Amino acid sequence: MLLDLDDTGFPKKGKHSVGVARQYCGQVGKQDNCQVAVSLSLASERGSVPMARRLYLPQEWADDKPRRAKAGVLEEVEFATKLEIAQAQIRAAKTAGVPEGVVLTDAAYGNDTAFREALNAMQLSYCVGVQSSTTVWTGGDRPQRPEEKKKRGRGRPATRLVRDPHRPPLLQKKWRCRCHRALAR
Repeated sequence: MLLDLDDTGFPKKGKHSVGVARQYCGQVGKQDNCQVAVSLSLASERGSVPMARRLYLPQEWADDKPRRAKAGVLEEVEFATKLEIAQAQIRAAKTAGVPEGVVLTDAAYGNDTAFREALNAMQLSYCVGVQSSTTVWTGGDRPQRPEEKKKRGRGRPATRLVRDPHRPPLLQKKWRCRCHRALAR
């Protein structure tokens, strides 16, 4: 089973449709005036079934009370990022007992470390796209958590990850190339 996560842009003219704003629209392949919906589908070799879809309400819409009232947007609808909407949809599917599968999504979601960590916290496997400019560590070469590093001196305890200057992260693009070269041998 796959939990397929994506967003879809709907090109629009004007500014009165709920959530319409200048934002990335996949249908036209660039920034344009559109609405965007975040969707989650359950997919298998037999087909795909949509499970959740929510219209993304950009911050400019969420903050504009007269515009919201005119368009009929309920007061309890609050701003949420696309990543927050996606996480809520996945949590709801898990709570509803949907069979757990691999979460599949593109780099729009996969590039976000907090999103991947949220999937880990939900104990879900995932296969996500990441941009080639994303930095990664291989094997045991990773930053240490502050508690893994010996405490030095006085003051507040450290909270940030500690990088080893002798083992810096690699650009994902270069790491992928190293992997392909190693496989070619």
